[in-house]
Amino acid sequence: MHALDIETPRLRLRPLQEQDAAFILELLNEPAFITNIGDKDVRDLDGARQYIAKGPQASYQQHGHGLLLVELSDDATPVGICGLVKRDCLPHPDIGYAFLKRHWGRGYACEAGAACLDHARKVLNIGVVVGITAPHNQGSIRVLEKLGLRYDRLLELPGIEGPSLYFVPAEEK
Repeated sequence: MHALDIETPRLRLRPLQEQDAAFILELLNEPAFITNIGDKDVRDLDGARQYIAKGPQASYQQHGHGLLLVELSDDATPVGICGLVKRDCLPHPDIGYAFLKRHWGRGYACEAGAACLDHARKVLNIGVVVGITAPHNQGSIRVLEKLGLRYDRLLELPGIEGPSLYFVPAEEK
């Protein structure tokens, strides 16, 4: 088991690997991903492999955390990604997640997010994790609130078109 592996009753979270490229290609090109998170310009398997290497895998090396593959415990079906993202423009890592639309509405984002926040505190010794989302992304706002984060303010982030909602732990407000 890898130091970043996390298990919940229904899910297993593990570091993304090159062989996850087909799943990443599908996820990053879903209309909801492009609308809510942004177009990562990943159009083929090679692009997906580069995204994994330059994004999550580079983050594991540099920060000791990053986005993880979320798969079902019973059959290892990949359903999404979830983990911590460290942005130079924010003082703390933020919780990131995205799931294939066909797996929405099952509580996976909350379950994986809560496990990541617990892992951040207990294993990685990260005291504060924040959240950001697009103002129109009601589903993501509900997930952040269920994870114990509360809206703090609107902010502009480099590389993200339009304003983002910034969420902080409830005890920070």
